[in-house]
Order: sequence, then C-alpha cells, then structure tokens
Amino acid sequence: MSASSLPVVGPVRHRARDGVRARGAGGVGILTVVLWIVVAALVIAPLGAILFLAGSSPQLDVLVRPEVREAAVNSLVSAGASAVLAVAIGAGFALLLDRTDLPGRRALRLLALTPLLVPPFVGAIAWLGVLGPTSPVNLWWRGLFGAPLWSIYGADGVIALLTIHSYPLAMLIVSAALRRIPADLEQAARMSGAGPARAIGAVTLPLLRPALLSSFLLIAVGNLADFGIPSIIGLPERFVTLATLVYRYLQSGTVDEPLAVVATIGALLLVLAMVALLIDALVTRRGSEVDASASRPEPLPLGRARIPVAALAWTLVLAITVLPLLALLQQALLRAPGLPLTPENLTLDNLAKALTSATALDGARNSVMLAVMAALVCGVLGLGIGVLATRTRVPGARALQGATMLPQAIPGIVIAVAWLILAPRVGLFNTPWLILVAYVTSFTALVVQAVAAPLSSTPSSAEEAARVSGAGRLRALFDVSCRMALPAALSGAVIVAVTAVRELTLSVLLLSPGSQTLGVAIFSFQQAGAFSTAAAWSLIVAVLGIAVIGLATRTPAESRNL
Repeated sequence: MSASSLPVVGPVRHRARDGVRARGAGGVGILTVVLWIVVAALVIAPLGAILFLAGSSPQLDVLVRPEVREAAVNSLVSAGASAVLAVAIGAGFALLLDRTDLPGRRALRLLALTPLLVPPFVGAIAWLGVLGPTSPVNLWWRGLFGAPLWSIYGADGVIALLTIHSYPLAMLIVSAALRRIPADLEQAARMSGAGPARAIGAVTLPLLRPALLSSFLLIAVGNLADFGIPSIIGLPERFVTLATLVYRYLQSGTVDEPLAVVATIGALLLVLAMVALLIDALVTRRGSEVDASASRPEPLPLGRARIPVAALAWTLVLAITVLPLLALLQQALLRAPGLPLTPENLTLDNLAKALTSATALDGARNSVMLAVMAALVCGVLGLGIGVLATRTRVPGARALQGATMLPQAIPGIVIAVAWLILAPRVGLFNTPWLILVAYVTSFTALVVQAVAAPLSSTPSSAEEAARVSGAGRLRALFDVSCRMALPAALSGAVIVAVTAVRELTLSVLLLSPGSQTLGVAIFSFQQAGAFSTAAAWSLIVAVLGIAVIGLATRTPAESRNL
C-alpha cells in the first residue's frame, strides 16, 4: 500500500460511520412521527371531537337546568370535600410512616395503600356490607336504639368512600416529596432549639405545600367524575352527580340530542381538568427547589405515645382495608342479605352461582380479552414513548410524552363521551373495539410512567458505547434502552391489564351488544338486587387485583426472597 493512499482511509471510515448515524437519526425521527400519529388518533382526536361537537351544537342552556346545576354542585362538593379529607389523611399517614419511630411501619404502609388497588365500585359494594341498612352493625344498633347507627347511602357516604379510595394517592405523592426534603434542614432547626414536632411544622410542612396542592387537584379531578361510588351509594338517596346524570341521559333518552348535551357537560369537565392542570404546573414551577441530602432524617420519637398512636393507626387501617373484605365474604356466604351470621345461614351456593353465571362469565371473558389486548398495545406504545422521551433529544419527544399523559388528568367520563362522538365516524360504534381504544387512550400513560421513571435515573453510557461501536441511534435505543426498560414495561402492562379488567366508568358508557365487561356485570347484579352474586364477584376481583398488582410491583430483591 502506498503512502499516498493512507490518508484516504480515515475520512472514508468517518463518512461511513456518519452515514450510519444519519440513518439512525432518520429512523428515530420516523419513529417519533409514527408515535405522534398514533397519539393524535388516540388522544387528540377524541378530545378535539368533544370540543368540536360542544361548540358546533351549543347546548349551553343545558348547563342552567336545575337538575344539571344540582348535579354540578353535588359533584363539586363531593369531589372537593373528599379531596381535602384524602389529602389530610394521606399526608398524616405519610408523616407518621416516614418521619416517626412508629412500630410496624412497613406492614402498615402496605395495608394503608390497599384501597388504591380495589375498584371504587367494588369498595362501595363492600362497604354496604359494613354500614348498609341491613348490615350486622346497623341491625344490632337498630335492635338496641330503634334506628341504624349510620346508613352509608347519601352524600356523606359518597364523600366518605371517595376519601377512602383517594387518600393512598395523596400518601404516595407526599411520601415522595418527603424523601426529596433534605434532612439537613430539619437537623438545623433542631440544633437551633426546635423540638422534632416544631421542626416538622416549621420546616417540612411549608416545603410540602406544592405536593399537597398537587394531591388535592389530582384527587379532586379524579373524584369529580367518578361513577361507581355515586351510582351505588348516592342514587338510592337521590344524590345525583354529573357522572350519573350523563349515564341517565345516554341510557334513558330523556333529552333531545343526548350526545350534544353530554358533550357540553364533558367539555365543561375537560375545561375544569385543564384549569387544574395549569394551576398544578404553575405551583410546581414556582415551588422551592432544594438539594437533597444523602443523610436520613432522625425519626421523630413518639415517646409514651408510641404504642397508643400505633394502636390507633393499626385500628384505623385495618378498619379501612380488612373490614370491607370481610364484609364482602360475609355477603357472599349468607343465604340472603340481613340474615344473622350463624352457621346455618352460611352457604357456598352464592359463590357457585356467581362462578356459573352466564352473564358474569361472558363479561369475564370479554374483560380478559380486552384487558390483554389493551395491555399489549399500551405496553408497546408506552415502551416506545417512554424510551423516546427519556433517552433522546428529538424535537417533540417531550411533548409526545405530555400528550400521552394528558388522559391521566381527565375524568374517565370525558374520554368515554369523546369516543362516543367519534365512534360512528370511524366505524367503531356498537363494537367491543370501542371499549378497547378507550382503554388504550386512558391507560397508556401507566406504562409510560413505569418506563420513564427508571430510565430517567439511568446513565446513558450503555447507549453511547453502542453508538461508538457503530450502531445507529435507533439501533442503540432498541438494543440497549428498550431492553433495559422491558421489565418496567411488562410491569406497567400487567397493571394496565388488571386496571382494565375491573374498570367500570368507560365500559358502562361504551357498552354495546355482546361486549358487556365484568365490571358492568357486577354493577348490573347490584342494581338488579342480586347482592350476593355481586358480592361474590366483587370479592374475587378485589383479592385477585391486590394479588396481581402486588406481584407486578414487587422488586427483584423481594422476588428473590420468596
């Protein structure tokens, strides 16, 4: 080889490598465009449809009707009151479990989070067995004093159950915020003479204000359009919310142009959700940023109150979590509601009847099919979007993640109405696939969150090494990032499947012939007076849901210790 040919080798190799990188960059760009098209079809188009119909066929007079005003006030009051109570309880548990020397904190934390894993409508059926008119507690109290202790039906029962099923979310958010607060600040306050309680009140609580407000807004928006609890607990006492009113409009045909009417109500809920998101974003941006300390804060010693506080906390958590499950078991085993809990009144016939019910079994098959398909679609989409948003700087990747996360802050009833409007135009009306696309719209964010969290804290050195070895950007993302995120995506997909298989709000509004889901079947049993069958299936759904989600979210270390 001549000396004159040597300088040519380097540039040729560089040009070849640059060509690979250019092709890789082009592949990532194409992937971004494809994912944007999918997200636009699943998220932006439905929400645009609801706003378009509400604007093109204005039904603003609907909003001033007495029944709509009453439902709106009921929704705002129940959502606001339950959010305030949930944040107070959740923050109290978070401080107690993360900042004190309370005994049994780990087990208590797991039990306290259980209501988050039980569908709200199942929780409503369970609590009817605890404090319903024919519950053992109320029957015993009526025998002593001539009146029930407290009937859970009505506005106060709706607020109480919304609170029970919401406080774990506030607890998780506040606990995460507590872990980001440096221990040095509390220690400095204690060195200045403040006691542990004073240090938490003067230092920790002010830094938790953004987390507390975020929890309140997120819970209030979610509870604003909850369907299961108000329909089971509120309607018997004529406590109507916007969610139950929309269901009545769509099912009864009591109004002209029902889609336009519910689109107007849905647009109002969408605007309220967007305002809440904007407030949350502004508060988060203005929140104080502090550098986390590696040292753990010294737990607040409870002293003589340690055992009494632990007994009170355990009693409250067990009453909230275990008591409803026991009530479901009792309802499922009793021959008829209201009978005394004696051996001769117990039977397995209700469980056998539930497990052989054609309606429930068809609903279970449909739910499993739709849940598995939703998990697969959400898993693939969530993996792609999560990897793209956290491991690349492609223009539009972060916005893509934000658009995918948007349905998490939008009431499910809005998504259901949006797809009802869009379905006839895309050939999905009266098909089970309408429920499937609504599931994908609502639940893809769960996988994106599961994927983005671990990837965002993982160094990108592995991808850089792959690219140095000649792999393009797309190949490096596929071979390295996707494989690293695959376990998280699988866990997220399992959570999607469990969430979808027991979902009610979307399914009951998008129901079509032959597409009844298990959640709708349980709700129908309850409404038809088949309380024992509804309780039996509710118990199965609650126990399986807790078990499957517990296994899906188990850490590798915990799995090895089994």
